Amino acid sequence: MQKREFVYQARAGRVVFGPGSLQHLEREVLQLNSERALILCSPEQKETGEAVAARLGSRAAAVFDRAVMHVPLELAKEARALARELKADCAIAVGGGSTIGLGKAIALESDLPILAVPTTYAGSEMTPIYGITDAGLKKTGTDLRVLPKTVIYDAELTMSLPVALSVTSGINAIAHAAEALYSRDENPVTSLMAEEGIAALARALPAIVADAQNVEARAEAQYGAWLCGTVLGSVGMALHHKLCHTLGGSFNLPHAQTHTIVLPHALAYNRQAAPKAMQRIARALGSEDAALGVYELAKRCGAPLALKDIGMSAEDVSKAADIASSNPYWNPRQIERKALLELLQDAFDGVAPRAVTT
Repeated sequence: MQKREFVYQARAGRVVFGPGSLQHLEREVLQLNSERALILCSPEQKETGEAVAARLGSRAAAVFDRAVMHVPLELAKEARALARELKADCAIAVGGGSTIGLGKAIALESDLPILAVPTTYAGSEMTPIYGITDAGLKKTGTDLRVLPKTVIYDAELTMSLPVALSVTSGINAIAHAAEALYSRDENPVTSLMAEEGIAALARALPAIVADAQNVEARAEAQYGAWLCGTVLGSVGMALHHKLCHTLGGSFNLPHAQTHTIVLPHALAYNRQAAPKAMQRIARALGSEDAALGVYELAKRCGAPLALKDIGMSAEDVSKAADIASSNPYWNPRQIERKALLELLQDAFDGVAPRAVTT
């Protein structure tokens, strides 16, 4: 019998799950002992943000509709100042990782409680991890103050999420769980959630592609995203996330698409160093190989496969390898610049992940 030694740190948080659950918004604001909410959203989600404000009525202080990718420091400062000016006692982040990230940046300096209403499958709402970009570098950290106090998962709010974004957002979530399975902090609890989360998203994404209005598939994707986000918030990440933070923060590449493209190649890089984790990832995907399984899922669902197709320049491949290898995260396989450069070149070109780690 296997000897078990591990540490599992649960993260407190209230989850309200189910299609139509936004109807409980006012109840959940009051549950936080809050009376005056600042609603955060992106310009694209302005209509949704205003609908949330209308639902709250006099409890809505204002709508701040300028959330953008990678949370620029100056924008975070502006949103914090507005919250203080309006005497807001909570923030409601409605949208994807960019908006929830902005909410976290506010909470980091103000202790304002965050209520998250995710409309994508990024999973940021379940983590105490934040990221702020300053002078072209994305700095990440962990602080329990930024963990949303309440999360409302309402699949009806994801119905307008375009199929292409649904796919990349879902594979972004899979990346959290995949790296959790070979994390230095891996434990039986998070590993069970990780494998189930990957399996749920592997079922849901093709169904969403087949029928964008399939609310059951949308709810299944949210279920997977919840699990994957939870493990992201409980264990450390490795090479894949370091690469994506580098590509996003330094080259302004779109977050979910970058994760989608890089993940198969990061898994191939770590394949031989984490065989048990790869077996579980492959099993969840219904594939014989973890790296190829993710690549095939992305290809089957019509996701982008090459960094060159989402705005990266050829000369940036070497720069990215330099940045990512200069201050690497822990990883099951040692970070070698030559192999890292090959990984990034494969991701840039959009070729299938390598069959044998080099």
